[in-house]
Amino acid sequence: MLPKQYFVYILASRKNGTLYIGITNDLLKRVYEHKNNLADGFTKKYGVHNLVYYEIHNDASVAITRENQLKKWNRQWKIELIEKTNPDWKDLYDSLSG
Repeated sequence: MLPKQYFVYILASRKNGTLYIGITNDLLKRVYEHKNNLADGFTKKYGVHNLVYYEIHNDASVAITRENQLKKWNRQWKIELIEKTNPDWKDLYDSLSG
């Protein structure tokens, strides 16, 4: 059996737009739900649908701690984190979903 993985992710409405930080154990499914407005909430209300950053953790408590840490960061730090690995703010969902 494969070890469980947990994903901390950032969605954006557009480059330098509204940001959303979340956690999931099924990144493709969760981003699909955000993209298709399948759950009421922040991402549906503000059109935050582009996966611009994610990281993988093997321990749920580490992932939760990281999510909470990122949520406390100031906006500029979040932007710098995104641009370190995704300078063009490309939607990473398509490259993950094949």
